[in-house]
Amino acid sequence: MRRSYFLILSLLMVSCSSYNSIDGFYETHKNDNQVVAFRVPRFMFALLRNINPEMDALVANTKDLRYMRFPSSKPSQAQFLNGQMNQFIGGSFIEVFRKNDDLKRNIVAIREKRDAVKEILIYNNNNVNGSFLYFSGDFDSAKVRRLANNQDFESFTSALLPQMNLKAPDTFN
Repeated sequence: MRRSYFLILSLLMVSCSSYNSIDGFYETHKNDNQVVAFRVPRFMFALLRNINPEMDALVANTKDLRYMRFPSSKPSQAQFLNGQMNQFIGGSFIEVFRKNDDLKRNIVAIREKRDAVKEILIYNNNNVNGSFLYFSGDFDSAKVRRLANNQDFESFTSALLPQMNLKAPDTFN
């Protein structure tokens, strides 16, 4: 009887913790085939602040910045990534922007604590690649909404990749 309680408790803990955090998702998928994944070290934040004037204050308040890119050229890959994103956001994230076009997606979601945004998750899937850009810190919610509506996160992502010595998001070499 005692073993069965332990087994049920263990299974429950494993099933609930799978993608409830960026850490869990990042660790699960960073070694997948054709995935580009990086966590920006804090010393590089000063360089990133110069990428885009609109993003300057956002990066200044960032404590953790991560990026992941997955292949998404096959419908099954796009559906898998879109499903993962829907499952991940369905937890405690709030969508502030979403654009769907068949399997293509552009989503900006946040986690709040009182009046401050604590986490920002940007997901783009263009049917070639799916990408996640994640910020953790202390952000102004009005500014995050404005950045999402102006698609400044997309331009930041495009400028971030060369800073990290990566090729354009549509190539894997």
